[in-house]
Amino acid sequence: MSVHCCSHQSATQAIPPGYRRALFVALVVNLSMFGIEIAASVQAGSVSLLADSIDFFGDSVNYALSLAVLSLGAAWRARAALMKAASMLAFGTFVLGRALWAADQGLPPEAVTMGTVGALALLANVGVAVMFYAFREGDANMRSVWLCSRNDAIGNVAVIGAAFGVFGTGAAWPDLIVAAVMATLAISAGLSVPRQARRELAVATPAS
Repeated sequence: MSVHCCSHQSATQAIPPGYRRALFVALVVNLSMFGIEIAASVQAGSVSLLADSIDFFGDSVNYALSLAVLSLGAAWRARAALMKAASMLAFGTFVLGRALWAADQGLPPEAVTMGTVGALALLANVGVAVMFYAFREGDANMRSVWLCSRNDAIGNVAVIGAAFGVFGTGAAWPDLIVAAVMATLAISAGLSVPRQARRELAVATPAS
């Protein structure tokens, strides 16, 4: 999804009705799923579940940050988007490193736990993504929220697929491939959001 698809939006765009409530609901959902998935990832030994749990935590921080700057000016919302982009890049880099470490160990995760928790996480993320779909063409801060929710739903489908792969092969590589894909999505989103955020920041804080 290209960052240019919403470049027509004004940096001073008003906050749409219902957006604040959607952020709060998403914050609660993500914090709850972080607790569930971090425990499940340890039990199952799954890198993709660990990646998804960290992503849930990172999204919780991002939603809280979005709520904090929502009533502030466009410049602060653009700065928040830059911070969230940096967190997505850090998450992607960490997961890639963790996947390389797990590949060296070679131990397969527990497939049933992966699939069950992955399905629960998918339901949670699809619900959040549906809430934010109407706001996907907003400013950089809204766009970063939409990208996070979209990537999470895609990631959960992949985790479920990895669980079937691990169950069928008895090997760790399906789990590791999915973790790498999730990391790549995070890095891609982390690189695309700053371009729009910098343009909005330049408009909101013109040189004196």
